[in-house]
Amino acid sequence: MTLATFRESRWFRLVWIIPALVVVAAIVVGIAIWLRTLPGVQSFMTTYPGHSELPDGAPVGFPAWLAWQHFFNAFFILFVIRSGWLIRTVKRPAAYWTRNNSGLLRTKGEPQRISIHQWFHISIDTLWLLNGLLLYVLLFSTGQWMRIIPVSWDVFPNAVTAGLQYASLNWPHEMGWVNYNALQLIAYFVTVFIAAPLAVLTGLRMTPGLAERWKPLERVFPVQLARLLHFPIMLYFVLFIVVHVFLVLTTGALNNLNHMYAVRDDQSWWGFGLFVGSLVLMAVAWIAAKPSILGMIAGLSGKVRR
Repeated sequence: MTLATFRESRWFRLVWIIPALVVVAAIVVGIAIWLRTLPGVQSFMTTYPGHSELPDGAPVGFPAWLAWQHFFNAFFILFVIRSGWLIRTVKRPAAYWTRNNSGLLRTKGEPQRISIHQWFHISIDTLWLLNGLLLYVLLFSTGQWMRIIPVSWDVFPNAVTAGLQYASLNWPHEMGWVNYNALQLIAYFVTVFIAAPLAVLTGLRMTPGLAERWKPLERVFPVQLARLLHFPIMLYFVLFIVVHVFLVLTTGALNNLNHMYAVRDDQSWWGFGLFVGSLVLMAVAWIAAKPSILGMIAGLSGKVRR
């Protein structure tokens, strides 16, 4: 690619976003630092330190099942995003899949042919959904829900304080083993109880074969609205993952990784080792998820044709 061609490409236009973001970030940091010098803001931050008190009886620490849930959720969402992106960008799929019209999935009409990317997206979505339903059951049966569902309105002023702490680069004290700060709490609540259900509902509304059956809902929940929402929800998950990983690695990586993977509150390397192992598994699965291999797996439940 010549310099002239590069200048005409979309990538050249995107390059200018980086210095613009740096300037905006510097302005935000400067304003946040200035605000923290004001007596009224200091008084506000003293009253609302950045986290809400948990209800009596709230659990401390993380159970082993939550570590497994975290890994599977990360694994599935990686391929949910990848397959969804391929559906959106690939114009000529390598293969198409048609469901075997037998067993519990037998229908009156002919099964609809879908691309191998759509098959993969629906399949991995199903696993992600089952994992999410299990997470809901475990959260509410063990009391862990109290750690990610706001129970007091003071979460919002506390979130303002946490936001000022992050923006001024004087970050909140990390104490995730006991209690999340208000911004973390809101982010986890939105992700688990709003973004995830919306992703499922909008995805189901657009699923080939189901969209026609849901026609009675067209006035209340039109398929066009589902398409309009589904992609921004995916972008939200990408943004959440980027920020989440960045904060995990910059606010005490060993301690945070031990919380999430090794279920322990110390500075050992166990969590880091398990984290690296999970990345290796994801990388192997990413390489293995080729159309040829996906076609072999899809062929177990239907016909795969070029």
